[in-house]
Amino acid sequence: MEEHWDSHAALAALAWQLEAGVTDAVCDDPVDRFAAAEEVAKAAEAAAPTGVQMPQKKAAPPPKIAEKDPVVEAQEAANACHDLVSLRSAMERFDLCHLKRGAKQLVFCDGHPSARVMILGEAPGRDEDREGRPFVGRAGQLLDRMLAAIGLDRQVEGADGCYITNVLPWRPPQNRDPNTQEIAMMMPFVQRHVQLAAPDVIVLMGNISCQAALGKRGITRLRGQFTQAFDRPALPMFHPAFLLRNPAAKREAWTDLLTLRAHLNERAKS
Repeated sequence: MEEHWDSHAALAALAWQLEAGVTDAVCDDPVDRFAAAEEVAKAAEAAAPTGVQMPQKKAAPPPKIAEKDPVVEAQEAANACHDLVSLRSAMERFDLCHLKRGAKQLVFCDGHPSARVMILGEAPGRDEDREGRPFVGRAGQLLDRMLAAIGLDRQVEGADGCYITNVLPWRPPQNRDPNTQEIAMMMPFVQRHVQLAAPDVIVLMGNISCQAALGKRGITRLRGQFTQAFDRPALPMFHPAFLLRNPAAKREAWTDLLTLRAHLNERAKS
């Protein structure tokens, strides 16, 4: 029997279906949803601009910038220096040693370049970093007394004078020992410093100086015996800071000072 729906009955039936979760109406003829999707894709393709679309090439990564070798850079900078003034400027411009960022200033030298004795220390401490000169703290004061005991003075030129510098020109954090990389990085500057100052004798103060100049450590074994460093006579000695911590070692230090004085006297006769 054919039913007749009025508008109120039809609306009530639709509301009931919506509440039941109905989303699509079932038609008398089936609808192929997959075919409909293909038709939409074909229509979009027909509407697209003509022409062959070439695949996009990925952008090439930027070329890697080769890292600078700090030893090579230091060697080139040092070789270009023809006097101590230009050497100091080159060291002030050298930015590859990270110690520079934590130090107050460069500690280059003290004394007269014409002095016949060069003292090669290790690295600046707090007082040296503040004043910009090597050996000005307690260890430096002891060094001055040691030198005076054999007639040497950092304020004097020539045969009775001392010219003082360090392996490292910047203070390491907490006054720690310089590491192998830091020493290797600064050695070209040290070698050029010795060449330009041209001393007759080098005093290697402490283990770090011996490691840099001789490639050896063990100051207790090395001290007091002349050797060769930078093509010059070199005498390893206890660092004054070590003597402050170990007063009993001053006996050996005095012996080494006498050895240095005797060597200088022999050079003066020849």
